[in-house]
Amino acid sequence: MDYITLKEASEQWCISARMINYYCSKGRIIGAVKIASVWLIPKDARKPEDKRKNRRSGEDVGGNDEPR
Repeated sequence: MDYITLKEASEQWCISARMINYYCSKGRIIGAVKIASVWLIPKDARKPEDKRKNRRSGEDVGGNDEPR
């Protein structure tokens, strides 16, 4: 299986490497493995859905590919 780094995934998915690190640590990226202090993400992994909501309106907050 081929893997990519956090930096490569952040460029591909247009989100921060820190957010991807969070997703990996919470188990939201299927197949991601941590070797020493480096997360490796499968090349064919899908971007997790952003589950954050706007507190006032209840609308989705950024990170989704769907239009508002």
